[in-house]
Formats: sequence, structure tokens, C-alpha cells
Amino acid sequence: MFGDMMAKLKEAQEKVEATKKRLDTVLIDEKSSDDLLKITLTANREIKKIEIDDSLLKDKEQLEDYLVVHLNKAIKKATQVNEAEIGAVAKEGMPNIPGMDMFK
Repeated sequence: MFGDMMAKLKEAQEKVEATKKRLDTVLIDEKSSDDLLKITLTANREIKKIEIDDSLLKDKEQLEDYLVVHLNKAIKKATQVNEAEIGAVAKEGMPNIPGMDMFK
């Protein structure tokens, strides 16, 4: 019985790691409502691209504000995708251990 549980835990861990690798290919896009700033990052929260309209380069404070707001939005979206995917895989692969229902 213990060997079965360990095998299932190892399999779940492998699936989680494979999902993490796959999430490197899932892209999340965020842009400002006026299209002056566009950000792309992976579901693992790695920034891939930032596009800044030239008009934002004239106002340092506005650019900084845009970056903070939209990077945080993009990171929040990526985190939601990441946690949902990892959580689903982890829950699916967990053996049924009495008292260990932490993924419900």
C-alpha cells in the first residue's frame, strides 16, 4: 500500500513538472486600454516582451505608472492560469490518503 502511494506521488510530481514546462509556452497578454503599452509573459510569470509606444517615452512618470499597473495585471493573470493548471494536475495525481484532503 505504501509503495503504491509513493508511486502515485512520484507520478503526480512528474506530471506537475511537465505542466510547469508546458506553462513556459502559454503566453499571457496584457495591454493598456489606449494600446500604448503591451506586455507578454508566460504562465510561469517570465516576461517575454514589452512594447512601449513612443509617446510614453516623453513622460517618465506616466511610463512608470503604466508599467507597474499593467505588469501587475499580467502577473495576476499568469498566476491564476499557473495555479489552476498546477492545482488540477496535483489534485488529479494525489492518492486518496485519509485526512489529506488539502486540494479540495
